[in-house]
Amino acid sequence: MARIKDDDIQLVRERVRIDEVVEQYVTLRNAGGGARKGLCPFHDEKTPSFNVRPAQGFYHCFGCGAGGDSIKFLMEIEGLGFAEAVERLADRYGIQLRYEDSGAPMAPRRDPNLRRRLLAAHQAATEFYAQQLASSPEAAPGRRLVTDRGFDQAAAELFQMGWAPRSGQALVAHLRGKGFTEDELVVGGLARRSARGLFDVFQGRLLWPIKEISGETIGFGARRMFDDDFMSGKYVNTSETPIYKKTQVLYGIDLARDPIRKQSQAVIVEGYTDVMACHQAGVLTAVATCGTAFGEGHARVLRRLMLDHDAFHGEVIFTFDGDEAGQKAAVKAFEGDDEFSGQTYVAVEPGGMDPCDLRLSRGDEAVRELIAARIPLYRFVLDHTLERYDLDRADQRIDAVREAVTLVSAIRDVSKVDAFLREIAIRVGVDVDVVHAEHRRAGRRKPTSPTGSAPSAPAASQAPPPVFASFGAPEFADEREALKAVAQYPHLARAVAAEITEDDFVHPVAREIWRHMTAAGLPEVPDSAWLPAVADSLPGDDLRRVLGVAAVEPLHASEQAAATVVPAVLARLQELAVARRITDVKSRLQRTEPTAPEYQHLASSLFSLEARRREIRQRVLGATG
Repeated sequence: MARIKDDDIQLVRERVRIDEVVEQYVTLRNAGGGARKGLCPFHDEKTPSFNVRPAQGFYHCFGCGAGGDSIKFLMEIEGLGFAEAVERLADRYGIQLRYEDSGAPMAPRRDPNLRRRLLAAHQAATEFYAQQLASSPEAAPGRRLVTDRGFDQAAAELFQMGWAPRSGQALVAHLRGKGFTEDELVVGGLARRSARGLFDVFQGRLLWPIKEISGETIGFGARRMFDDDFMSGKYVNTSETPIYKKTQVLYGIDLARDPIRKQSQAVIVEGYTDVMACHQAGVLTAVATCGTAFGEGHARVLRRLMLDHDAFHGEVIFTFDGDEAGQKAAVKAFEGDDEFSGQTYVAVEPGGMDPCDLRLSRGDEAVRELIAARIPLYRFVLDHTLERYDLDRADQRIDAVREAVTLVSAIRDVSKVDAFLREIAIRVGVDVDVVHAEHRRAGRRKPTSPTGSAPSAPAASQAPPPVFASFGAPEFADEREALKAVAQYPHLARAVAAEITEDDFVHPVAREIWRHMTAAGLPEVPDSAWLPAVADSLPGDDLRRVLGVAAVEPLHASEQAAATVVPAVLARLQELAVARRITDVKSRLQRTEPTAPEYQHLASSLFSLEARRREIRQRVLGATG
């Protein structure tokens, strides 16, 4: 079975910048000491604990323990095998991989070029469809709809809108001519097989390419234009494929990515033309789901982009129609409100118009005003809640208050809770003390979701073995610092490390990691492949997690130059090791008679150790002074 050559894997690790890879999925901010920080993509968290060290090519999450290099990150985030992750990074960075026969029996595995080929096919399809919309006489109904919805040719080109010819064979013929196989077109969701052969999935429809955050087309949304269209549904999207997962895709995210990051705001609309209308009106943070309700996967994408956490709140604004379906959608969104740390809002046009209709009717300014006039989602849901009660009846008023106070948990700004409770009292028509009493009573009851179901208990995190837990004790702080210094700057530690042995470490975890570090050989110059090689050699995930922490956690003296800090940290380790030996020798001297033969030897050893400690201490003071 062919395997990628080790030299080429190392080349990928050297050339790929891990922060560039991670930032396709997570917004990172400078955290000092050369580190960058963001919200972990592997578990839900409200405070960023995901650290990336570009210089070392390593990441580590202090919340869930995930860690590794750029290859491991892509494997985990995309669910890829090792070889496929290497191949994808190599393709992205223009690295030509070489293969060799491993001698192992052949096993079925996915074509390593499949993703690249599917993306290339979708890009070719995007260009073909766009050309058809721009120039084909058959596409006149599509061009007319674009105009009727208030968009010009420039807007259609910005969103790369397209037209699928009615023949059912045009795209297949075009892509075959570019060398794509039938299997690639079928697997990618661009074509279907029938008894008569291959035919286009989309026929006689107006199209919007759906793109990843990186800007690569992964699917299409298609609007019906003719009554005899064989596909059901006014709007139809690409089916799930190896590159298209609807629960994780947001239309317009490629254009909205940077504005969302800069403004820490995301506007969720319901359709393709609504996204276009918002962007044309200057609301550049608008995105839409693709044929599915807004869910947990979509929320994770936005939270990572907005860096939405307890100390830096993002703002999510939902737009819904004012009808009953829109109200139900708002309640559903509210039930998932705890996906965000920042406040969630809703923007509903009183007449029930969506952003596209609103722009057509009243212009760009009206769209901007709609978003600016947003109200907290919990207040919108409050209105919907109170409508279900007859507030002229005393018992119904109490029931309304009891349900309304459960909405308070959605208020992120605790200073506004009292004002909201007063608002409930006014709206229901009861004394504010009654509302406060029900609020306190609700707080004593087991929390429930707005639907009344008790939230599931969080899964208990797996505790590390005692030996690993003990490594976090204060007395091992210097050993942890030493591992961090070597993990992050092995080339700077090389000269001093030659004087250190595993006996200089007390804790078995530190000893084991140090043993593998020295076995790998500390590099003379920065080498991004060195740390992953050490990690691969460690016997167990717990050791790899400790190494991952060491690779990304800033040194305590990180504000100083690394060339100064690293020798000082390692010298401090040596000083402590010598101090322990001095203590042992003094103890033996106290128990030895001065006339005994070994007394003079012990005294001589003590003198040498004291001199050694003074020399090391002078080195520490000289390095840090």
